[in-house]
This record gives sequence, structure tokens and C-alpha cells, in this order.
Amino acid sequence: MNQLADGFGRRFPYLRLSLTEACNFRCRYCLPEGYQADGRPKFLTVDEIARLVRAFAILGMHKIRLTGGEPSLRKDLEQIIATVAQVPGIRKVAITTNGTLLPRHLPGWSRAGLNALNVSMDSLQRERFRAITGHDRLPQIMEGIALAQALGIPSIKLNAVLLRGVNDDELPQWMEFLRERPLSIRFIELMRTGDNADYFERYHLRAEVLVEQLLAAGWSERARAADAGPAREFAHPDYCGRVGIIAPYSRDFCRGCNRLRVTARGDLRLCLFGDFGVPLRPLLQSDDDSDALLARITTQLGLKAAGHGLHQGLTGLTPHLASIGG
Repeated sequence: MNQLADGFGRRFPYLRLSLTEACNFRCRYCLPEGYQADGRPKFLTVDEIARLVRAFAILGMHKIRLTGGEPSLRKDLEQIIATVAQVPGIRKVAITTNGTLLPRHLPGWSRAGLNALNVSMDSLQRERFRAITGHDRLPQIMEGIALAQALGIPSIKLNAVLLRGVNDDELPQWMEFLRERPLSIRFIELMRTGDNADYFERYHLRAEVLVEQLLAAGWSERARAADAGPAREFAHPDYCGRVGIIAPYSRDFCRGCNRLRVTARGDLRLCLFGDFGVPLRPLLQSDDDSDALLARITTQLGLKAAGHGLHQGLTGLTPHLASIGG
């Protein structure tokens, strides 16, 4: 039974767990100067992660997404995946990655229990991709996606941050890409964070623009699964793949919130753009603290707000998306 509920009747079967704040890309909308280590305490260990996930599973959570930064930079990622996958009650173990290390490591991750994959891919055009991310790695990422299909990963999704005047003209190209591929591309509306105000003002585009284009092209919206992410998903009978739209500035976006977040240093975040974190790490040092950990998690849910403050320009504690994994 899911005991994770807030004062607005929302339940939370889904945890996004950041494994690191480090990233090997320099995406213009997130870390244009690259990741800079700050010398603070290290990220959660495998044992701490095991205790954390067991606690959430006891409370009814069954889907875990491992994020970063870039989670593939963790040398113990395969061990982490195996540890999470073996927790009773956990049915889906997902990862969000930039995909550069997929050709090298995906087979091991799959054997360890990974059954859902999200790959950040902001453009299908190689030079445009390089300009956005700072790296000419699109061929390796495409190789990794093909490998994921060959391995039979049940859920494969691609993420593209929608940028006005940069990649907002690629919907027709993506449709053709999806014609014979049973994948999902999700366009994510650019979000303002603590340090990208100027970039946001220049490149933000409302995702509703793509919704209108999809409907005009004969795509129809599908019903949303209970443990699904925030995307509105569209399908078309002539295409194997699907298109998702994540529009955080849309009306009532937060009404369907079903996920919680834990940072790489062990703070529970009730909202991506919340203004406080709840330290869980002190209760992850011993199995003897399990009851206290469960109590801390459940009592904090009463503090979860009805929605974020993005419309008022309030970005909370999030300086950039790499700091918590989006």
C-alpha cells in the first residue's frame, strides 16, 4: 500500500534519485561552463542508497529513476542498479543519461536490472547537437540507442529541451525518425533556474506550440499511466513511436505530480523548485535508524506545496538542473 501522500490527495509511486552533480557535457541551458566541483562532502554511497530505497519501497514506492548530473560518471553505477533492482517492491529501475557511455556500459546495466532508459538528445542534427551540448557525440548516442533496442530494453525515451530559434523546427524530422522506431521523444519546455535567467528570456518557447502542431498533423493524446512522468503523450497510427510534451508552465501542471526527489547528498526535495531540502543522510548510516527514516519521509510530505513558483520567477534552491537531475 502506498503510504506516500500529501495534503492535496496526490500519491507518489516514483522517486528520482540523483547519484552525482557532476556532468561531462556543457549544455548551454544548464552548465555552459562545465561542471565545477565544490569540495563539499561526497555523494551517497551504495549502502546509503540501499537503505534509502528500501525505506521508500516500504512506504509503497515502486519506480526509481537514477539521475545526475550524469549518472554514468559513477564508476559503481552497475552495482547501484543491481542494488536498487533487488529491493523488494521495486518494479521499475530507470536511468536518465546523456548516452555517451551507452555503447560501453549498457549491457552490464541491463543485466543488473535496468529496464527503462531516458537519453538526453536535444537535436537530430549533428552540428546543432554539438552547439547545444558542447560535444560532438551524437553518433555514439545513436549507437547506444540502437543497442538499447537490440537488448530489448522495455522503455526507451529520448529527451529534447525545446529552445526557441535553435531546435524548435525539428518536429517533422523527429516524426520521420519515429516512423519505424517504437521510441518516445519528449520535448521539455525550457525552465528557468537560479542561474539561467538571461538564457531563459532569450530561448524560452511555450511547449503548447508543439501540441498545436501535433494535433494539426493528426496525432492524438493518450491517457496517462498512474506512475508515468509529467509528459502529455501523443500517438499516430502511421508511426511506431510517440511524442511527449512536458510543459511545466502549463495550467494545472502540478496537479498530477507523482514524484519525489533526493539529491546526490541525501536531501529530500518535495519539489524540483522547492525552497528547502530535508536531510535524510544522517538516518542512512545504520539499519537501526529505519523507523526514524520512515517517519521523517512521511511527516515531511505534509509540507509539499500545491505547485511550483515558476510563474512568479521563483526557482527555489535549484541553481541548474544538473544539481538535482531535473
